[in-house]
Amino acid sequence: MAHPSQLGFQDAASPVMEELLHFHDHALMIVFLISTLVLYIIVAMVSTKLTNKYILDSQEIEIIWTILPAIILILIALPSLRILYLMDEINDPHLTIKAMGHQWYWSYEYTDYEDLGFDSYMIPTQDLTPGQFRLLEADHRMVIPVESPIRVLVSAEDVLHSWAVPALGVKMDAVPGRLNQTAFIASRPGVFYGQCSEICGANHSFMPIVVEAVPLEHFENWSSLMLEDA
Repeated sequence: MAHPSQLGFQDAASPVMEELLHFHDHALMIVFLISTLVLYIIVAMVSTKLTNKYILDSQEIEIIWTILPAIILILIALPSLRILYLMDEINDPHLTIKAMGHQWYWSYEYTDYEDLGFDSYMIPTQDLTPGQFRLLEADHRMVIPVESPIRVLVSAEDVLHSWAVPALGVKMDAVPGRLNQTAFIASRPGVFYGQCSEICGANHSFMPIVVEAVPLEHFENWSSLMLEDA
């Protein structure tokens, strides 16, 4: 999760998020090199008398400043398109979960099980225990098996919401009357926090998302207990 004074992204917890972090570093390096080059040219023009201020036409310069930006755009576009297709790729999910947005809580339904579903509300500040995070804890976590392809069907009952977990590289709009889908693989065990990322009313800030990735045997034990209590 995020830390105070943090400048970068959260630690990646899925292969797609790792790719996004690499692409961010790749694009940022290109921006840094361009900024350095532009700054050098500005300083050189101001500080030297060797600059020719009266060039009216130069075919060589025009070729350079046309081809060079095109190459830079290609270097940015190719990895970006690759990640875009990776984010939309869903291959043989081991588990499908339906996440419904409500004002102002989430409900989850494990569609591979006959009767496994629950509502997830934020834990009020006065009910938090030591070690829990304010505005981020939920009374029921979405539990998933680690290193398994997970598909999440996202929709909403009332207004627009957005199901987002930054560490997993997931953000999908929840639109009433429309069923969107996204997929991810949790590459390590842990608890990952997110929040509704679409302004949805007065309590928009109070509908957190908590995803807990556990080993498969722990997930099977958890699902058995949930089915017994249903």
